[in-house]
Amino acid sequence: MSTQSSKHDNPLLDFSDLPRFGEIRPEHVTPALDVLLADANAAVDRASQPSTPASWADVVEPVERATEPLARAWGVIGHLNAVADTPELRAVYGENLPRVTEFWSSVGQNLALYEKYKALSASGEFPSLTAERKKILDNSLRDFRLSGAELPEDRKPHFAELQERQAGLSKGFSDHVLDATNAYSYIVENEAELVGLPDDVIEGAKEAAEREGLNNGADRQAWKFTLHFPSYFPVMQYSENRAMRETMYRAYVTRASEMGPTYGRGKPEWDNTANIAEQLKLRAEESHMLGYRNFAEVSLAPKMAESPAQVMAFLEDLATRARPHAEKDWQELRDFAANELGMTELQPWDMTFAAERLRQKRYAFSENEVKQYFPEDAVFKGLFKVTETLFGVKIRRDEAAVWHPDVRFFRVENQDGGLVAQFYLDLYAREGKRGGAWMDDARARHKHAHGAVQTPVAYLTCNFSAPVGGKPACFTHDEVITLFHEFGHGLHHMLTRVDELGVSGINGVEWDAVELPSQFMENFAWEWDVLSDMTSHVETAKPLPRDLFDKMLAAKNFQSGLGTLRQIVFSMFDMQLHVDFDPSGTKSANDLAREINERFHVVPQAAFSRWPNTFSHIFAGGYAAGYYSYKWAEVLSADAYAAFEEAAQAASGSVLDAATGTRYRKEILEVGGSRPAMESFKAFRGREPNIDALLRHNGMTPGATH
Repeated sequence: MSTQSSKHDNPLLDFSDLPRFGEIRPEHVTPALDVLLADANAAVDRASQPSTPASWADVVEPVERATEPLARAWGVIGHLNAVADTPELRAVYGENLPRVTEFWSSVGQNLALYEKYKALSASGEFPSLTAERKKILDNSLRDFRLSGAELPEDRKPHFAELQERQAGLSKGFSDHVLDATNAYSYIVENEAELVGLPDDVIEGAKEAAEREGLNNGADRQAWKFTLHFPSYFPVMQYSENRAMRETMYRAYVTRASEMGPTYGRGKPEWDNTANIAEQLKLRAEESHMLGYRNFAEVSLAPKMAESPAQVMAFLEDLATRARPHAEKDWQELRDFAANELGMTELQPWDMTFAAERLRQKRYAFSENEVKQYFPEDAVFKGLFKVTETLFGVKIRRDEAAVWHPDVRFFRVENQDGGLVAQFYLDLYAREGKRGGAWMDDARARHKHAHGAVQTPVAYLTCNFSAPVGGKPACFTHDEVITLFHEFGHGLHHMLTRVDELGVSGINGVEWDAVELPSQFMENFAWEWDVLSDMTSHVETAKPLPRDLFDKMLAAKNFQSGLGTLRQIVFSMFDMQLHVDFDPSGTKSANDLAREINERFHVVPQAAFSRWPNTFSHIFAGGYAAGYYSYKWAEVLSADAYAAFEEAAQAASGSVLDAATGTRYRKEILEVGGSRPAMESFKAFRGREPNIDALLRHNGMTPGATH
């Protein structure tokens, strides 16, 4: 059975263009993987033969040609598992995950193939290879070592078992979080309990109840709230019903734990506590087999940071700088809650509510007021204008098969109309869709053997509130920032000019530098030149008033000290968990989380909180011993953005400086992973990064107020 002959029968085997999402069914998965795994294994076997010359054309290219379709098809399956979860798809994904994991483990451990790559690196051909191909070889040799290629042959099967088991646990962790989130609902039947909530949130809860059949005309009126963020967070922020806030907060921070609201209802298997401990044990065993002291060292091997000690010193330095600001934030919030809200003891479920009230009093606006100026169409018009102005491209709607009616598709073109890239946009939260926001690649840019260039395609996924009551969806300013963030990732993937798959776009970029383009884009969501063109009140169509923008800007660093310490707690917990924590000891991961919070934060953690049990970034998302990357890359992104601020100041103009944008596109976005991230940064900025811009942007320079 060949890929070519079966492509019309099985949509997962058709790589002629975009995925045929309207036709893909769970029953297509296993037969497609049968073909793709057989083709990939055959290519690896041929490349590994003693008679195969150790050349790029005989080893690297054939393996890449055979494994790229496998990665693309599995990427489509994984994407659908994340955004369109069904019992059937989840089952077939789970059945095939071990097969795919086993294949990649076998490639990484293939000593004969590793020797071919080493021979090529030492051959007379190597000096004539392009810089991109040399980088791919260097990365590959490192990855072979990290995959256990140098282990004794009798140890490799066990190492592969570790990889397979970890992949299964990661999937299970994510499934448990989604299931625990989906299973909970808070039903309101007395309208008086809704006081304080914005109209669109109430309308969304009413529509959710109607979909469940909970409303019965005049006889019964109900509102359904869930733990999906667009439903949960406004309750924390605006609801004057303190009991409702407490109930939902407890449910949210105990999801997928022994304290969770579903634990006693026959769902103890959703408790991620044992999953966490087993993942940590397996990671520690893996690192010891590879000759490392801990998993943090394994995680940092392909990153910019040189050692766990360097990362922890960076985090401690930032914590020291942020702490005075955080202490001031916390004291102000407690004083306000006691004096203005009658809360002598500020509870965890009160903090977001009190902070929003303090923000409204201090800056005379609410986030809900701002939200009305950010209807979806206006936001995208502004986002696309920023991108087009800075990077010399055009963005317009396109057509493609999609996995849900709400999903839209776009194309990115050069000024001459030539296709650069395309992307899918899936904005709204719904059941069966994993929470959070992310960018993933549907396919990467590379040049085929016949010379044609495959253009990149991205998935951009968010979990915003869908339109309700016949009105367009409106975004909070935080959601606008999230959108800019994910689009920054997308631009890194889509605007690459590298034709070699292994270092094209985000491929091959150090994990602690991959957040640079995303966090860089967030800054534009704070510029008047940008916001004045991307706002239109949902009722009046008037743009954002300048005085309201000035209030937003004044409030930009509101409680930034607390926010910084919160991220440091997450980052330090993650790092220490993978440096010297004993998952077999008497101390649990949640115990460690409380200790880290006590040491680095100024806000006490609720005794019942089990937030590590939903920390999907490190237990299901590839950020293990890498969550610090957000703060690490924020130093790079703030410093990179300062170049645009300097250009605007020098010309008394806008930060939307096309010349600086062109240079940024060339030195950061286009080169992808083809050279070390530090080289790319220095090529753009002319020097190494420093922390000054980050502290200034966060209002934490000496003497700064916020």
